[in-house]
Amino acid sequence: MTNKPLILGISGASGLIYAVRAIKFLLEADYAIDLVASRAAYMVWQAENSIKMPPEPDEQELFWRERAGVEPVRGKLRCHRWSDVGATIASGSFSTMGMIIIPCSMSTVAKIAAGLSSDLLERAADVQLKEGRPLIVVPRETPFSLIHLRNLTSLAEAGARIVPAIPAWYHKPKTIEDLVDFVVARSFDQLGIDCIPIARWEGH
Repeated sequence: MTNKPLILGISGASGLIYAVRAIKFLLEADYAIDLVASRAAYMVWQAENSIKMPPEPDEQELFWRERAGVEPVRGKLRCHRWSDVGATIASGSFSTMGMIIIPCSMSTVAKIAAGLSSDLLERAADVQLKEGRPLIVVPRETPFSLIHLRNLTSLAEAGARIVPAIPAWYHKPKTIEDLVDFVVARSFDQLGIDCIPIARWEGH
């Protein structure tokens, strides 16, 4: 395991359970996470879960750990304000494993594809691309418009890996978490992280 942190971006797409499960498995495996949630993520969380996400980074750490059910002694979690474009993860000189944006909205995809950095999440993603580090995007939208597809193609051409939030069924999922964990595990695969006990395809 590397000592470098992994940046976890959480945008305003529906399906924040993907982020919660990603946090859970990373912290339980003692990874270090630098987390940034976009401004829209605050509103989506309240809409989907009727819970207000705290704005203060220290309070956010406790918030995410409680949602993921992980004690403070497991892993390292550092949260950043969406507006703090002077944070460590905004600079290419800050070394990281890469970044996963889960879930990723089409607005976030569009801004990153266009090279726009209006908040810390977008700036951190831009940094990964310019530094040649892994950027994994987990879009949660359906159907995709031609504009969405073109923006995703631009990101793929720039070096990002696109892992749509599309579960498989061959592992015989029995719960919503089983479906979510498959997508999270496939996004982790892009970084060589194997910390989720999912059933993988072994042939006929």
